[in-house]
This record gives sequence, C-alpha cells and structure tokens, in this order.
Amino acid sequence: MTIPQLTLNNGITMPQIGFGVYQTPPQETTAAVETALSTGYRHIDTAAAYLNERGVGDAIRNSGIPRSEIFIETKVWITDYGYDTTLHAFDKAAGKLGVDQIDLLILHQALPGEFGRTIDAYRALEQLLADGKVRAIGVSNFMREHLTRLRSETSIVPAVNQIEVHPYFRQTDVLTSDEEYGIVSQAWSPIGGITFYRDGSHGSTLEDPVINRIAENYGKTPAQVMLRWHLQQGRQVIPKSVTPSRIAENFDVFDFDLTTTELGEIDALDTGVRGGPEPEVVTLEKFGLDIPEA
Repeated sequence: MTIPQLTLNNGITMPQIGFGVYQTPPQETTAAVETALSTGYRHIDTAAAYLNERGVGDAIRNSGIPRSEIFIETKVWITDYGYDTTLHAFDKAAGKLGVDQIDLLILHQALPGEFGRTIDAYRALEQLLADGKVRAIGVSNFMREHLTRLRSETSIVPAVNQIEVHPYFRQTDVLTSDEEYGIVSQAWSPIGGITFYRDGSHGSTLEDPVINRIAENYGKTPAQVMLRWHLQQGRQVIPKSVTPSRIAENFDVFDFDLTTTELGEIDALDTGVRGGPEPEVVTLEKFGLDIPEA
C-alpha cells in the first residue's frame, strides 16, 4: 500500500502516518518498531528524552528496508539547548540511531523563561540543515507566541510543529498559526491515549459516544476514526503501541472517509483541557534531564 505523503515547506516529503515510541521502554522499542516497519509504517518518531533512540536504530537495521525508504524523526531535549550543545545533541542522536543523516530534527519544547537558549538551539538546527546533516528541522509544543518570536529571530520556518492534538484537545489556535506559517501540524497523542485529565471531568476518547457511533457506521474502531479525522484535516499523526494488533489497526485507516458533518461532530468534542504539561511551566529546573552520550 502506498502511504499518503505530506510535502514539507522545504519540498521534502514525509509519510502522513508515522509510528511513535513515546513511553515505550528501551527494551521493548526494537520489537515494536520492527513490527511497525513490517506492517508498512515508514516514519518513526523518537526523541533523546525517550531514551530509546538506540532501539529504534537497531530495528531499522534489522528490518532490511533500505535506509532511504524510512523517515527518521527525533527531538533535542531542553537540557541540550544552546548552539554548540545542540550541535553535539545531533551527534548523540545520530550515534544512537546509527545514521549519518536524520530526516527531521526538532526542538522538543520551548523554554519560555530562557527563550534565548531556544533561539540558539534552533540556529544550530539551521546550521545542521545547511550542512546536510538533517533534511528538515522543526519544533514541538510551540504555541503561537513561541512561533512568532522564533520567526522574528531566525531565518528558516519550521517544517513541522509536533503538538498535542486529539478530539478532546484540538488546539485550534496553534493549528491555525501553523497553517499561517506553512508549518505541518503533527499530532502527538492523536487518540488521547497518553494524556491525563487533571479535573477528572472526561474519560477516554475511546469510550466517547459520538466517536463510537461514527465508528459503528464504518465498521471501524474509535481509534481508527480519530486517526482518520486527523488525516482528513491535513495533519500528520504518530500513534504508538507495543501490541502488534493495535499497531496494525492504527495503520488500517486509508479505506474510508468521514463526512464533513462527522468531522465537525468530532471537532465539537474539544474540551480545551490539555493533557501534557502547560508550555509556560517548562523549565530546566523542573524538566531537566541529562541525555547520555552515544
């Protein structure tokens, strides 16, 4: 099956569905990624802070699939922000992944209280792009105000902004901002499965009656309906699982189309409640993590 591709703002293409390994233990990562690749996924998303880049690299080598056919994305953690430190962060990531070039390298978070370090880190990404060590650069969890400042102080528009998006937290303002800048919005936690609701007012998106009704109409699962919602609205998605049947289920989303009405019904489920950390509270003191050498 041919996976739909999204063209990034620098002309390179990226599969519209990828495989995520957030919270996947290092010892389980290789098997999960091998399963995903054998299923048909050709985009793998990892991060230095996940501490499982080495397992991703092992799976890619074990797969026998040519490197040129696999799109590898990883992220620089905030501890490694700063021009020279971020340049070295590439070396650490590439060494663990076992590759010379990374397809997409992004900053994992903004550091609102030390945004100068964020700018320096992004300028290092720009240099890595110029040197051909990465094919595209981007950001993650950047709000409109972060993108505005980044654009005023750097030269290259991010190709991707990876943000929390699912039916209970759509982040419409950030999606609109990304579109205005020509940035692809990439949804982490696309089915809401790895978020937590602080006030306990909502359960799982998988149990939502609207989503379940729509799923029954198509003989699909709630997860497949949510992934289809993202795809039809132009987002890239990176569902995660370590269960082979779920990995296959999340990939089987290209044989049906939701109606405009159904897309609107899912949009209307937005609660405005974020599951991940509030971007403004991300600091080195609270979230610092030493990233091991390769």
